[in-house]
Amino acid sequence: MVKLRLKRCGRKQRAVYRIVAIDVRSRREGRDLRKVGFYDPIKNQTYLNVPAILYFLEKGAQPTETLQDILKKAGVFKEFHFYSNQTKLN
Repeated sequence: MVKLRLKRCGRKQRAVYRIVAIDVRSRREGRDLRKVGFYDPIKNQTYLNVPAILYFLEKGAQPTETLQDILKKAGVFKEFHFYSNQTKLN
């Protein structure tokens, strides 16, 4: 099973996170399947590769709670529901 989760980077007391798609059995800093974004909690900056995130969500990937909050703020789930409804109509 694949999860979308945060992968810690940066130095001590100055953490930044990569948003990655990763196998559930891997540890936090393990090898990821694909990098799909970036999050800096100190500067409150977020970069999301929305098409890649939507692809993994469509395939059944589960975001962690923290990442789910980030994606909600960015409005990704609205696009996901719109996108999934469009594919059902066709």
